[in-house]
Amino acid sequence: MLSLNEQAQALSAAQLAVGYVAPITDLGLIALDGEESAQFLHTQLTNDVEHLGESDARLAAYCSAKGRMLASFLMWRSAGTILLQLPREILPAVQKRLSMFVLRAKTKLSDATGLPQNAVVLGLGGGMAEAVLQTWFDALPAAPFGKLDHPLGTLIRVADAFGAPRYQWLMSAATAETVTPVLADKLNVGDNAAWHLSEIHAGVPVVGKATQEQFVPQMVNYELLGGVNFKKGCYPGQEIVARSQYLGKLKRRTTLVSIPDASAAAGMEVFATADPEQPCGMIVNAAPNGNGGVDALVEMKLAAIEAGSVRLGSADGVALTFLAMPYVLEPLDL
Repeated sequence: MLSLNEQAQALSAAQLAVGYVAPITDLGLIALDGEESAQFLHTQLTNDVEHLGESDARLAAYCSAKGRMLASFLMWRSAGTILLQLPREILPAVQKRLSMFVLRAKTKLSDATGLPQNAVVLGLGGGMAEAVLQTWFDALPAAPFGKLDHPLGTLIRVADAFGAPRYQWLMSAATAETVTPVLADKLNVGDNAAWHLSEIHAGVPVVGKATQEQFVPQMVNYELLGGVNFKKGCYPGQEIVARSQYLGKLKRRTTLVSIPDASAAAGMEVFATADPEQPCGMIVNAAPNGNGGVDALVEMKLAAIEAGSVRLGSADGVALTFLAMPYVLEPLDL
C-alpha cells in the first residue's frame, strides 16, 4: 500500500472543500521550557501568552522594533511546554533571535520539530473531515483555535475554510501508520501545497523568508484573526502596531486572489493599473490552485482592492482575479 506521502498530490479548492488530508512538511516547532516561559514570550509577541490555556491555540507575531513581522506563529501549550509553529526555513534564525533576549529568564528554547510526538503533522479539512476524525475522537474542538490532547496526539482546530473546520493533527510515526490508511481511504489526499492552499482560503498569512520585515500585523489582517492583543503590555514594535490601530494610519489590507501564473510567489510585487509607476502591494503566500495558476493572499493598498484592477509584476502583467474573503476586511481609515 502506498504511504500518504506517496499518494499526496496537488488539489484544487473544489477538492479541498469536499474533504482532504495532507502531510504538512515545511513547518517546524520551537519549544520553550521553564517556569518563566510564558512571561518571557508575553514580552516578545503580539498576543497574550500568560493566559494561554491548555485547551487553546493562538496566532501571534514576532515583530522588529519598527513593528514589522519577523515571524508569524501558531502557538499552544502542551504538558508544560509552550510551542511555536513557523516555517522551517526561518526557524533557526528566529530561535536564535528570541534566545538573545532571554537573559536571566528561566526558560530554554529548543527545536522540537523532530521529537517523536511531533513526527507526523497532518492537515485536515473540508466537509467530510469532521466525520472522519470522529473515528478516533469522541469530541472535537468546538471553535477555531481550540486544542485537545489525546492518546493519539495533539489536535488543533485552526481557522475555517470552505465553510468547514480545519485541523492540524500532530502525532507519532506509530499512530500515523494506524490512522493514515483510513484517512486516505475516506478523504482526498493532498500534498504540502494543498494544505497551504487551504490556509490561503482561510485568509491566514504565514510570514516566510521572502516576506520578513515587510508587514505591520494589521497589513496582513492579523488582528482580525485574533493574533494581536491590544490590552497586553509592551513587546518589540508595540507602539507602532498600536498607533496603526488607533490613529487610523494604515491604508492597506490583505485579500484573496487567483493569479493565472504558476510562477507567482511570496515576495513578488503587484501593481494597480491606475498607478502603474509603483507597486501597490506584495504577495504574502501563494499555492497552486489546480488550474495552472495560484491562489494567493496579497497585501495591497485599500484603494487598489476597491478598484479591483491589479496585475502581477507590472501594470502590464497578468491580471489578478479577486475572490471572496472568508471574513470581512475592516479598513483602518478612521
